[in-house]
Amino acid sequence: MTDSHTRRSLLRYGAYGAAAAALAGTAASWDRLTAADIPGRDDGSLVVATLGPAYGPAAVRTLTEGFAEQYPDIKLRINAVQAVDWSDFFAKILTQIAAGTAPDLVYVATEGVQLFAQRLGVPLDRWVRRDADELREYFADVHPSLVESMMYEGSLYQLPVEFNAADMYLNRQVLRRAGADRPPADWTRDEFTALLRRMKKSSDSHFTPYFWTNRLWGGVVPWLFANGTNLLAESKAPGGDWLWDTFYPADQRQGRGGGFRWTTPQATGARFEETYEYLASLIEEGLCTRPEGGNGQNLVGVFSTGRVGVTPAGGFWAGGLHQAGMPADRYDVQYFPRWRTQRHQFGGAGYALLRTSERQEEAWEFIKYAARKDTLTRLFTTNQTTPARRSMLTADRYRETGPDHWRVFYDTLDRFPDTGPIPAPPQVAEVEQVLLKHTGTALSSPRAVRPALRRLQGDLEKAMERDA
Repeated sequence: MTDSHTRRSLLRYGAYGAAAAALAGTAASWDRLTAADIPGRDDGSLVVATLGPAYGPAAVRTLTEGFAEQYPDIKLRINAVQAVDWSDFFAKILTQIAAGTAPDLVYVATEGVQLFAQRLGVPLDRWVRRDADELREYFADVHPSLVESMMYEGSLYQLPVEFNAADMYLNRQVLRRAGADRPPADWTRDEFTALLRRMKKSSDSHFTPYFWTNRLWGGVVPWLFANGTNLLAESKAPGGDWLWDTFYPADQRQGRGGGFRWTTPQATGARFEETYEYLASLIEEGLCTRPEGGNGQNLVGVFSTGRVGVTPAGGFWAGGLHQAGMPADRYDVQYFPRWRTQRHQFGGAGYALLRTSERQEEAWEFIKYAARKDTLTRLFTTNQTTPARRSMLTADRYRETGPDHWRVFYDTLDRFPDTGPIPAPPQVAEVEQVLLKHTGTALSSPRAVRPALRRLQGDLEKAMERDA
């Protein structure tokens, strides 16, 4: 698998959600650390840790050479840690910290933002204030929802460089077979269900209308959002005015705060239960995969050959399908269907500065460099993700990799301003673990939903009571 294909797989199938596990005590993973993963003696370099499969040799070269041109006096070493997933990656980062060989910067996905902010990260506020004039162009190009997702208790901890919202990919071959067109932007849950039935009726027994994965990103959570609820009660921390008043006009900063707070579990709420009952009914009717069956290992293959009709994914999948040889005119994308709301979920990533770094000024220069448009243009050449910069989504960019309605990827944020990040408190590792466990049980049959959600509620309450 190439770098971008591996990255696509990690982002799509729960790698974001697995990131936090190391920070919650997965010391058992540390024995996988190899000598190649541990930086040597301090040679004066600024050390940036990235996930190896996501940042292969070409990406490392792009970042290193470009940074050297701009900052010849700063030695840079990008440590592409070889790890099987984000959990393994962060376990190795913790090992480096414990061994006194911590990197200065770590590439952190949405679920790790609050974990790093609470335990290891440095707020970027003072640098952002100092370099406000230089950063105005960046913030003008980045949606405020992405920035807010990188805040914690009033402070900004990362500059987002990429994100992916959970939209719906549709196989055009299957649509034609069912005599259906691409649905409208405001399609409803009932219209979605009717489309699945048409797809199933026009296909053979080896066909699956809706493919989904039992993960925090792209699993049950987007349906919870659409039904006007969430895994945990959601609110916003106070503060952040220093950022919003400086960089965003009044209409864009309205309702913004100092970052998200996720608190009380809501698994026994009426809308929560209703969401699971809906998914259970789809499974019972043979319209979608079961939780244990949606691992995504062969999704590109079954989608490209018309054995899957619809699946939730972000902009990264456009690059993945192109790389797998699927012509752009054989699939398209649309917003997630509306239920009580049409709020979407997303996950993003950026660089977090560690408190242990002795090169914080140099690290800040790299954070700014990594968020520049010219840097991201060179780095994201194959649409392996959705750039955080709005101006990078152009017809030229998607001419070869499609789909026709590529504007959906960024317009999801504009059209649905309440769209937000997946629920990721500092206890996210255990929260996700119990969610996946009880989701599998709840969706084993419609009668299993209520008792499984009661157990999920109890386990979530215990998880949230613990210090992350």
